[in-house]
Amino acid sequence: MGSLFIAAAIPVFFALIGIELFVAHRRGQKVYRFEDTVTDLACGVSSQISAVLFKPLLAAGFSSVFASYAPWQLSPSSAWTWAIAFLGVDFCYYWWHRLSHEVNFLWAAHVVHHQSEDYNLSVALRQAFFTQFTSFPFYLPLVFLGIPPTVLGITIALSTLYQFWIHTELVDRLPRFEKLFNAPMHHRVHHAINPKYLDKNYAATLILWDKLFGTYIEETEPCVYGTVKPLRSFDSHWANLEGWVSLFKRARAAPTLREAIQLFWMRPEWTLSNEPKHSAPEVSRDSFEKYNKPVSRNVALWIAAQHLFLSVGLVVLLAKPELPFLIQGVASLFTLWTLLDFAGRIEKRRWVLGSEIARLVALAAWVVTTFISTGSVG
Repeated sequence: MGSLFIAAAIPVFFALIGIELFVAHRRGQKVYRFEDTVTDLACGVSSQISAVLFKPLLAAGFSSVFASYAPWQLSPSSAWTWAIAFLGVDFCYYWWHRLSHEVNFLWAAHVVHHQSEDYNLSVALRQAFFTQFTSFPFYLPLVFLGIPPTVLGITIALSTLYQFWIHTELVDRLPRFEKLFNAPMHHRVHHAINPKYLDKNYAATLILWDKLFGTYIEETEPCVYGTVKPLRSFDSHWANLEGWVSLFKRARAAPTLREAIQLFWMRPEWTLSNEPKHSAPEVSRDSFEKYNKPVSRNVALWIAAQHLFLSVGLVVLLAKPELPFLIQGVASLFTLWTLLDFAGRIEKRRWVLGSEIARLVALAAWVVTTFISTGSVG
């Protein structure tokens, strides 16, 4: 059910991104860069591909626990059930999000969302492939409390949708609203790499958890966005893998097995005994240099047209979970291959032309084979 909400929201996301572009242009602000936006959207697509492939398995896990181990089962028709689900999801999200910044192996998955050096609505869609798995244990206690999995899935989806609009620089302060609710000012701080802002404002919908647990801070200086250790790539696949590769490389170089194991549970700023100590440098908008790989107009149009095609296909995949798993799998692999070619085009890799030709030939062969197979059956 939650996937249906996301599928229905995708056209709205693109419409709001268009409005943000228009308003920014009217104000003389440049808040989007094509290459960065493509990577944001590519990460979002791959994250939803992960949902298509693995969410049914995770949902089955919730349902199994609910049916077998929940001491009582709340009614999905009760307003109290939805109220408890809202507060529970918001609370559990806070702790998943906070620990995803404080524990290395969780950060390796979550870092994807923070790698963009811009801040706009497309960044909200920059989600990680692996967070389906890291967030699952945090929501599991709500099933033990008797919240039906359907209610839980819808509430998580609505929480995710709420967080879309707070990824913007065009909304300044909302003094009364932001006393209780998460707002753009709060979340800009969360995405900033200014040392004073690091590891603050983890909220989903209600900002009260940050205020209650001491992680709240207001925006007092211009935010600089990205990660302390920049990705320096527009490859969405590498974005999802870099945190893990870096973590395992460090563990392999650890002087002792104990430190290697400890590394996965420590904070990202923690250093091994054979590594130099470091701290986040002071940054400012005037001196910060963003990673940039501008592409030609023709390449941009080619990528944009394919992205539109992928978005339509993704809506179909999310809206029709009853499709045969073989079709879902083939469509997912083709989508991930297409995203790889986007990165190859932007990063100007030598292999990209051959890869694109092979991909288009494979697509044509699959369409023809499917058509012939369907026709012969008919």
